[in-house]
Amino acid sequence: MALTLCGRARRLVSATSVYSNGCLQRLQQTGSDRFQLGEAKAIRLLPRRTNMVQELGSREEFMQKNRDTETSYDFLVNLMNKIHKNRPQIEKFQALAIAQSPKEKKQVMVIGCADSRVCPSYVLGFQPGEAFTIRNVANLITPIQNGPTETNSALEFAVTTLQVENIIVMGHSNCGGIAALMNHQSHLEQPSRWVMNGKAAKLRTQEASSHLSFDEQCRNCEKESIKDSMVNLITYPWIRDRVKSGEVKIHGCYYNLSECSLENWRLSSDNNRNEFFVSDKEIWN
Repeated sequence: MALTLCGRARRLVSATSVYSNGCLQRLQQTGSDRFQLGEAKAIRLLPRRTNMVQELGSREEFMQKNRDTETSYDFLVNLMNKIHKNRPQIEKFQALAIAQSPKEKKQVMVIGCADSRVCPSYVLGFQPGEAFTIRNVANLITPIQNGPTETNSALEFAVTTLQVENIIVMGHSNCGGIAALMNHQSHLEQPSRWVMNGKAAKLRTQEASSHLSFDEQCRNCEKESIKDSMVNLITYPWIRDRVKSGEVKIHGCYYNLSECSLENWRLSSDNNRNEFFVSDKEIWN
């Protein structure tokens, strides 16, 4: 039904009521080209067909735009439904809204990959408020000498302010970032510049397993990169001191997507010799 607001039918409405009653959408569908929020003055002026074709394109293009809009709307509705499922836990989230409580919850810091398949909280079973998490491509931690990064800032906040007691570097199989590192051709591309922070792991992998297939080399490099990031954590004074005193423990874990298994390492220290080393791995199935 066409909707016309003019002459005697004209009335004052607010912007909120216009949107909530769907008037704006209906006015736009009728082709009105005058509409002022506040007074809501609208005059139904049907454009010529040539103008409609010019604005909307073919019927197929117009229908596709509608489908895209509906798909976007459905996506938001699904997100809202997920949020509403958390309503029964509202008291828990209200408590979390006040502040994080790392000491009471033995909160940990997790450095994970940005890959959507390996959400650290899902894989490791953390609940909201239990894991302070930073994610980047290939879960890399650079030495402090390389300069500031977002990961460095998160590390300092987690250790010095939240006082986390455990830091976990979490890598995974089939990592696209490590594959780019192993296969990289140019230093000019932005992703390549970042993943080249794992160059030492790449060189060790190529030297030790050059006889293996590319995929197998990538699996080995994924693990070597985790170990390097664990050691790089010690270059940060506020972490090194706490590791030596036993206040902070550093762990590495490697999640195998196909087997749903975890390989684990610990960073150990020899205070007498002032040395740090990665311990033998453990496998959890």
